[in-house]
Amino acid sequence: MKKKIRDFIFISLITIIPTLLIWLPFFAKIENFWTIPLGKDGMATIVANYDGPLYIVIAKSLYNTEIIKQIASFPLPVEYYAAHFPLFPLLIRLIAPLFGFPYAMLLTTIFTSIFCIYFFYKLARTKLNESQAKWLAFIFSIFPARWLITRSIGSPEPLFVGAIIASVYYFREKEYLLSGIMGMVAQLTKSPGILLFVAYIIAIFIQESSRLTNIKQEKKINSLNLLKYLPILLIPLSLIIIFIIYGIRFNDFFAYFHSGDNIHLFFPPFQVFNYSSHWVGTFWLEEVIFVYLLSSWGIIKLFKNKETILATVSTIFFASILFVAHRDIIRYLLPAVPFLIWGYKDILLKKEFRPVIFLIIIPIYLFAIGFISQNKMPIADWAPLL
Repeated sequence: MKKKIRDFIFISLITIIPTLLIWLPFFAKIENFWTIPLGKDGMATIVANYDGPLYIVIAKSLYNTEIIKQIASFPLPVEYYAAHFPLFPLLIRLIAPLFGFPYAMLLTTIFTSIFCIYFFYKLARTKLNESQAKWLAFIFSIFPARWLITRSIGSPEPLFVGAIIASVYYFREKEYLLSGIMGMVAQLTKSPGILLFVAYIIAIFIQESSRLTNIKQEKKINSLNLLKYLPILLIPLSLIIIFIIYGIRFNDFFAYFHSGDNIHLFFPPFQVFNYSSHWVGTFWLEEVIFVYLLSSWGIIKLFKNKETILATVSTIFFASILFVAHRDIIRYLLPAVPFLIWGYKDILLKKEFRPVIFLIIIPIYLFAIGFISQNKMPIADWAPLL
């Protein structure tokens, strides 16, 4: 018990301290840090970061279109909110009576970040010793920089990624009911949760095919027991429930698909290199190639190490970003990042690699505060959001 408490304290510290350091210059209202202009809005900059205020609107309105029109000062149609799934705003609403909606949003992000990194640590402990698992968890707490940013503002990503890690962890442990429940949590948080279900279908096919090849022909039919995987159906079922809610609130079962410019999947692939695309807007895109390179090699390493489930989940989410035309492509890859880190563990655990991590902490921090200072929604009147 004492060891579990110590582990939880460690996970909490490596989760909270980086976020507090990100908040510090804004809380202190430092207008320039390391020559980077941060503005004069203080913590309002953190709260105003995309898409945090949109989730506050949902938390206050519960998709009631009339309430949305009253409290939202953004020039967005009410259907736009259908692109933002309900679980994260429901958690905000749960603790808002104690802290107010803006800070309830930030606290929800912190709590779910602890949940996320804790399950990454549990996953790592299945094959690593305590010190190795903690080092890997520390790396995941700050890397990539876009991940550190999303868990330092109002964001559903920590809950989403954490639920995916937890679901995969339980799937590997053959606890399919818990895996299905965690998969449902992921689906209720963000729309790409359905990709986890697709990955599981493929992983189950691979697992069962491999097992059946070692069984005599006459015993194969009796050995094919798929009922144990039934809880995985909770993932698509939860998506249907969301669409039913949308049918009630928006009078449109398919409101998600009518929410406007929110679905950034295009054919043919690699349209992120179309600099004229609305959500790209630049030709400075060479780092995207490195994202593809490191991701694909990490997946190959996972398959090589017979991490079939982790590799399959990573492959599905990686394949999806090939069709994403959005400058912020690393955010779409975040569900695969913890498994890719696991794939590179042989490199990341080397003592020689530790100075590299400590070196990049500085640019990660500077990138994070600069990004946050510029990625804020223009909010003229905060009163309806408080």
